[in-house]
Amino acid sequence: MHVNIMKAQTERLVEGKRCINTATYKRKFSLFFTRKNHHICIGRFTEHKMAFITAYWGLDGLIILTTLMITVYLYITRNFKYWKKRGILQMTPVPFFGNFKECLFLRKAPAYFLKEMYDETKEPYVGFYVLDKPFLLIRDRELVKNILVKDFNYFSDRYNNADPKDRIGYANLFFMKNPTWKTLRAKLTPFFTSGKMKKMFDLMLMCVQNLDEHLSSLELDGNGKTIEVRDLTARLTTDIIGSTAYGLEVNSFKDPNAEFRRYGKMMFDYDTIRGLEMLSVFFLPDIVRWGRVKVFGKKPTTFLRKVFWETLNHRMKTGIKRNDLMDILIELKNSQSDQELKDFNFDGDDLLAQATSFFSAGFETSSTTTAFALYELAIQPEIQNTLRKEILEALKKSDGKITYDLVWSLPYLDMVVSETLRMYPPLGYVNREAVQTYKVPEYNLVIEKGTPCYIPMLGIHYDPEYYPNPNKFDPERFNEENKRNRPTCVYFPFGEGPHACIGNRFGLLQAKLTLLKIISKCEVSPCKETMIPVQIDPRGAMTVPLNGVIHLNFKRVNNNI
Repeated sequence: MHVNIMKAQTERLVEGKRCINTATYKRKFSLFFTRKNHHICIGRFTEHKMAFITAYWGLDGLIILTTLMITVYLYITRNFKYWKKRGILQMTPVPFFGNFKECLFLRKAPAYFLKEMYDETKEPYVGFYVLDKPFLLIRDRELVKNILVKDFNYFSDRYNNADPKDRIGYANLFFMKNPTWKTLRAKLTPFFTSGKMKKMFDLMLMCVQNLDEHLSSLELDGNGKTIEVRDLTARLTTDIIGSTAYGLEVNSFKDPNAEFRRYGKMMFDYDTIRGLEMLSVFFLPDIVRWGRVKVFGKKPTTFLRKVFWETLNHRMKTGIKRNDLMDILIELKNSQSDQELKDFNFDGDDLLAQATSFFSAGFETSSTTTAFALYELAIQPEIQNTLRKEILEALKKSDGKITYDLVWSLPYLDMVVSETLRMYPPLGYVNREAVQTYKVPEYNLVIEKGTPCYIPMLGIHYDPEYYPNPNKFDPERFNEENKRNRPTCVYFPFGEGPHACIGNRFGLLQAKLTLLKIISKCEVSPCKETMIPVQIDPRGAMTVPLNGVIHLNFKRVNNNI
């Protein structure tokens, strides 16, 4: 027995030496052990030698990951008490998204997100967050008036922005910053005067004639025919912009896949990528710069650049004048030596930017407004009949001739378009950025420089205090008496103040002219494809119908004119 004990002790000493030797010389020799205790000895040595914080890699990784997540969380939520610290009501933000999660996932259109915040409180203003950045929602109409009109100098820039390297997006009026914006707007204003539009009206009538011929070619007798109206109205406005801005005969009715129409559709085709790009343009300008987002899309930008310079060079060479935007831009190009602007050149893509923005905004906003108007007229035939009666009586007096003055002389047509713009404003919100710190009169509020301020136009347009039963389409809201009794700054579909849309009269003229022609020729009614009520596409930064379509039935009417 004594011999066995000595043997066991000897074996344990040998084992200990092997373990120590293995630990000492493991870098010089690769030894393979099969006994369990040898593995344990080597494993412990290796973990102790290689881990950074603890004896185990797995525990180190868990600690590092947890620390990283806490750091990111603290960083992304660092501003989430910005408004609360100032005693201002704020919407409760969610880490990483702020209050903007539904919009970022393209589940809710931004205008309706802002409208919901407007409806949820009666406070004059409320704070919210887009990612981690504090934004301010303005509800009080007097404060709206201060920001847009009275104290405009404190809010002379829009918050939305484009990538400075995307000159076609960055250098147009909608994105340009002061003081360059003010100078450029003054130079472009002559294009939108009543006198200029009267001269362009004949060009517009030629495009309307294309619409007339297209409607005549369709089999609209009897039960009529189903037509996708947004495409129909967009073809007309594309032709009008092609003629009045680029001096080209486009005729999208003969060739619906013509390049102007095809690339125009591309700009506002709200798939996931395009939806996120446009959302970034209006709410996340830093991402626009980092992601090199093209405001008008890559392919449309290339196409419009080619067409613009071909046309402009031809016009400069031949001296042809058509009383269109191209004439104005040629004058700007020739006057570039008269005045130097800090952030604008009267040549290259900066010049092209004016024609491109006019093309995109001009055809899209007018065509969509007209499509929504036709939808409302279709589901309320009594309003449609009242409008048709007014139009036909006016055409009878003019022997069927459509004139510039006739379009503006129809009060019920104006009421119909105004009510459409109340319910479906092309851009359902207005944004401004404080260019200097602003102490709000009568309120304990200081808006710091750089703060984005968003005015929920759609929320105000649907406020029952100003518009009883706001979900009802009622043109009588805009008769002369109701307009006189309505407070200021509760209706502004084209914005308000110095930054109001420069082309609002041009847009109204297009919409009214299109409705005049269609309603005088056709009766519109719902069809089986018509979605009632109409749904708004949540992927659109602007107000567009779901999937960009509205189907209605068109049937010819006998008017003897």
